[in-house]
Amino acid sequence: MLDNQSSFDLPFSRRDFLRLSLAGALVACSGCMGRVGEPRIGLALGGGGAKGLAHILMLEALDEMGIRPHVIAGTSIGAIIGALYAAGLSGKEIRAQIEQFFVDQDEAERKLFALPKSLRWLDFIDPAFAGGGLLNSNDFIAWLGEVLPVTNFRDLKTPLKVITAELLTGREVILKSGALLPALQASMAMPGVFPPVGVDGQSLVDGGVANPLPYDRVQEDCDIVIAIDVSGNRSLPDGETLSSIGVLTQSFTAMSRNILLEKLKRERPAIYIKPDIRNVKVLEFYKAREVFEQARPAQQQLIKDLKKAIRRHDGRPGCTTG
Repeated sequence: MLDNQSSFDLPFSRRDFLRLSLAGALVACSGCMGRVGEPRIGLALGGGGAKGLAHILMLEALDEMGIRPHVIAGTSIGAIIGALYAAGLSGKEIRAQIEQFFVDQDEAERKLFALPKSLRWLDFIDPAFAGGGLLNSNDFIAWLGEVLPVTNFRDLKTPLKVITAELLTGREVILKSGALLPALQASMAMPGVFPPVGVDGQSLVDGGVANPLPYDRVQEDCDIVIAIDVSGNRSLPDGETLSSIGVLTQSFTAMSRNILLEKLKRERPAIYIKPDIRNVKVLEFYKAREVFEQARPAQQQLIKDLKKAIRRHDGRPGCTTG
């Protein structure tokens, strides 16, 4: 039996004890190592057709701040612009690609006849009389393939999650590997407007059916999540009637907005930005400059909110599970 004196003898000094305690704390914190220093930014870009051109201003804001996202998730037009950014193009370079297609309203009407007034992008979109859609996007996707410096997810500079939905069930399908162009074509395949796209044996449509603003798909791996909602706001002037495509697109927009509102009630991202884009239809890309102008205040709000979020992150203790 040990006597009382020997039971209190320590085989090491107080300094050694403190060193061991510190080492144990570091081991316990190993799961959150990497959170110290620069925060990991998650970026979610929502769907909205022509209104989604507002995403470009948000990317320019990130460039201005010297920030590149850790991961990007995008739905529909958000997936397309997100892919260009993930491939290494800057916000200004994406804007330059878009601006080459700007046309005024009169020229749009001459070119598109009965189709909605639009950007010259719709020169790439032909009427489709079969296959489950009114329009065909194959030519646009071919052009996008020429603009994108890569055609496979693995070659992107920033990880990208493209949000689509399975046609028959409406189940969300996240594409993040394999060929990039079919995934983007599926994510923009608004039901009734564009035909479903076959990917890996699945018939896929616009991700707005299941997840119009996929901020929940980047939260796990990021410290700060930015969500850009480009659903916009629209009123119907007295006497205006909607075309067949107009009814389809407006119904889809309303459905996607309702899905998002319910999602926001459950959980909100750290930074939620909704540019006040008014009276721009899904296919009215000819209003690009108007979209940019309306989105300018939201761009400044993003810069302000992101600076504040980064300051909060910098002030946290080094080891955190938050």
